[in-house]
Amino acid sequence: DANDYLSIQVHPNDELAAERHGSSGKTEMWYIIDAVKDAELIVGFNQQMDKTKYLSYFGSGRLRDIVNFEKVQPGDVFFMPAGRIHATGPGILFAEIQQTSDITYRIYDWDRLGDDGKPRELHTELAVDAIDYEFHNSFKTAYQVLKNKSSEIVKCPYFTTNFLNFDKPLELEYHWLDSFVIYMAMEGSATIRFDADETPVKISKGETVLIPADLKEIRLIPETENVKILEVYIEEEGSILNKG
Repeated sequence: DANDYLSIQVHPNDELAAERHGSSGKTEMWYIIDAVKDAELIVGFNQQMDKTKYLSYFGSGRLRDIVNFEKVQPGDVFFMPAGRIHATGPGILFAEIQQTSDITYRIYDWDRLGDDGKPRELHTELAVDAIDYEFHNSFKTAYQVLKNKSSEIVKCPYFTTNFLNFDKPLELEYHWLDSFVIYMAMEGSATIRFDADETPVKISKGETVLIPADLKEIRLIPETENVKILEVYIEEEGSILNKG
């Protein structure tokens, strides 16, 4: 949740992050929970770019002319693989699911000054080789909502995110999955009941509940008319669970 534009930034991919920092890269996704009228964020470029063209615009102080401003509304999803530039604008509340990494390159900070009165540090040279310059007609992720079922939003090697929109109890089983499950409530509230003797847990809008990997049968009981929950986990095949 921001009151002003945050810095435009980019994250390196796994290969570059390992080479430079001995770390993982960062792929992420945003789900828009709330947004004021005409709220917008920055994601990607508004035209096909390359390194030389990008540096020309950046060097002449015209970065704003080439970044893609995207108007948003609740329910919008943006998948941001490593390398895609992004920044949130004011008046947007979103849920962020991301690969575990702290590597961020700040590209542009709207000429703001830090606490010391000096411009905040930019990572211009590091960012140049990390950026994906590819143009896309749309950066918004399309998905289909299936009422009272699990609808896939994003699936990548680092996480899978599904959308649960329900108004009656859901029976969910995870015997096939060797991962924790995270529930993030986007709207309404529900009670989570488990397959063991654990005390039921209530989840409401803005709250997150971590389900341990050893709990395989879950029952979600709606407490309001229209419940919306993000279901997040890491799939075993091809995922980071199989690495190292």
